[in-house]
Amino acid sequence: MSLRLATFNVENLMNRFDFSGYRNQLNEDRTLALFDIQSEAEYKMLEQARAIAQSDDTRQLTALAIAATRADIICMQEVDNIEALKAFEYGYLFKMVGHGYRQKYTTAGNDSRGIDVAVMMRNETAQGQPIEFVRMTSHAYVTFEQFGLHTPELAALGHQANQRIFRRDCLEIDLTVGRVPLTLYLVHFKSMGSPRNGVDGRQATMPLRIAEAQAVRRIIEERFGGDHAADKYWAICGDMNDYRQRVKISGDAFDGYRFEVIDESQSCLNVLTASGFCENAVERRPEMDRWTLYHTRGPQ
Repeated sequence: MSLRLATFNVENLMNRFDFSGYRNQLNEDRTLALFDIQSEAEYKMLEQARAIAQSDDTRQLTALAIAATRADIICMQEVDNIEALKAFEYGYLFKMVGHGYRQKYTTAGNDSRGIDVAVMMRNETAQGQPIEFVRMTSHAYVTFEQFGLHTPELAALGHQANQRIFRRDCLEIDLTVGRVPLTLYLVHFKSMGSPRNGVDGRQATMPLRIAEAQAVRRIIEERFGGDHAADKYWAICGDMNDYRQRVKISGDAFDGYRFEVIDESQSCLNVLTASGFCENAVERRPEMDRWTLYHTRGPQ
């Protein structure tokens, strides 16, 4: 079986407007913050115009990135709903790759903003092997208590034992590729967030991502058996909002930039790779070509 599999956070692929920035400056777009807006009605009108104009540019870039992967199956994060996904595929991606991703699946998860994980698939691989959907199983309902994952660290963050583990979902997708079974686990772990109580956002939210990773591993082990999972075809795809390495950039455009690879001692990814349970495919690449995200918060 030959298969090209990709995962991509498409960042707020939505078909509805968000007007919360009028009352919450943290949600206000920086463009609108430049102007003296006199009323909520005026804000809504301007936000609609801004969102439509910006979304067109953004979705063209999203489609270009997906087209460049040449993937047979693309796993996605931050998709509003199936209607938004269909509109994007037809209005943008279709113009670049033609009749490519005809199969699309998503379901509502736990995210408070309604952004979910999703998958788009071709009808067959580039080698002509049929890709067939079998079933889809959501694990969004699983609680810390059910899996025995509630810890003092989680309690200190305000998470109760009866609350759901996954911030979005662990969506289990069963397929066959050339009649060979394949299972995908689509995830989007807890975001790092802002610093709190003197602790940086990554460390402050680490207990929740670790619990999510432990839950994913348990779901897979219960499905295939801890001793037999390595003999099955499966992959965990998504945005883990974490890393095992980072590239520290220093210097500037005038004196030149310097790049330093730093290994992290703690990461939720360690839960998944421990004891050879699975491989982090990113680590097959050279160290300076492993980055999958960047931030735009300035030099500090």
